[in-house]
Amino acid sequence: MKHGPIAALALTATLLAGCTTAGNLPPTEVLRYHLGADVARGTIAVAPPADAGPATIEFQTYADAVRAQLLQAGYADPAPGTPAQFTAIVTFDTQTQEGPPRRSPFSVGLGGASFGGNRGGGVGLGGGVSFPVGGGGRGREVLLTQLSVAIQRADRTPVWEGHAHTAADLRSPQSATPAQAAKLAAALFTGFPGESGRTITVR
Repeated sequence: MKHGPIAALALTATLLAGCTTAGNLPPTEVLRYHLGADVARGTIAVAPPADAGPATIEFQTYADAVRAQLLQAGYADPAPGTPAQFTAIVTFDTQTQEGPPRRSPFSVGLGGASFGGNRGGGVGLGGGVSFPVGGGGRGREVLLTQLSVAIQRADRTPVWEGHAHTAADLRSPQSATPAQAAKLAAALFTGFPGESGRTITVR
């Protein structure tokens, strides 16, 4: 798979502050990459990576959340029987952690479905992300979720790529898949297309 012109960019994020009080979790962290502020719009389809297996109900939940945000960002559904001008490749990953804060299992950097190498069906590898889970002490289970979206043209030319990750207490309704999908998709497309290469936090 070909690397895009900005494939060398990657992020090494520092630990988020202010996450030490009981019950307090870090905000959603978002990183986007693109080649300019004027990101092209048009008709778009949402799909898993080409090497992924059959789409699951969980994947469809994330895909629907991403599609809703894409429509708000100025994209449109293609007419029936008409190929889309763009494809949004959607991947997600979840991990659980227990106990005090430690490094996230996720690695965020340029290298998703359209920009470079793959892991787990399109989750990009790159600079490590420090993602503390504060409060709760031992015995507290926390769900860490990452959503990645890569927009590409019909010829697979990369247009935009974004990654968002967040944490939720497994005892909370916010850890349910619909809540995680809606939260991450909304954060990922906040101020779309966003400033390329800059990490933002969305509460």
